[in-house]
Amino acid sequence: MELAGFSSSPVFVWAVLPFLIFCMRVIDVSIGTIRIIYVARSMTYLAALCGFFEILIWLVSITQIMQNLDNYLTYLAYAGGFAAGNFVGIYIENRLAVGTVAVRAITQTDATELIEHLAKEDFGVTSMAASGVAGEVRLVFSVVKRKDLPKAIGIIKRFNPRAFISVEDVRSVSEGYFPGRPRIKTILPASHLDGARKAK
Repeated sequence: MELAGFSSSPVFVWAVLPFLIFCMRVIDVSIGTIRIIYVARSMTYLAALCGFFEILIWLVSITQIMQNLDNYLTYLAYAGGFAAGNFVGIYIENRLAVGTVAVRAITQTDATELIEHLAKEDFGVTSMAASGVAGEVRLVFSVVKRKDLPKAIGIIKRFNPRAFISVEDVRSVSEGYFPGRPRIKTILPASHLDGARKAK
């Protein structure tokens, strides 16, 4: 009886309930943001698990709003939770550093020292000569885990501060090399997949 009375009290209706809806919305949108990233990386089971909890929490929050349509604070809490959830979800995903990326560096200087240092740090490296607008250049290519991306970029900038660097998410699987593991499956750029699909 006391619980039922509190759930209908002004304190609960105008303070506790909007706060709970805000928190639920932050959680479900955060999970949804991470789920989209998992889908983009073909991480099926993690995406499905996130989707289950995302929609479950959303149903609870929207039910509370439908039961309190005269409470405008629930609308503000719902919208505010959505906005904050996007920020929190991206922050969490960045901290998790899930997935693999392809790093390309184009340098107009001798890349020998750079390549040797990347190899010393256990990064798999492929390099080739190329031609640019300003003349001959060197293309350095490496596939790294996202958590190792700052380290790889730091090495490139240290040895070639003016190098042009591009980073691309990767999906398809082939053989390759990663720090700390002698031979594992690597991932090639998603653009390769798109080209293969269009060619069929």
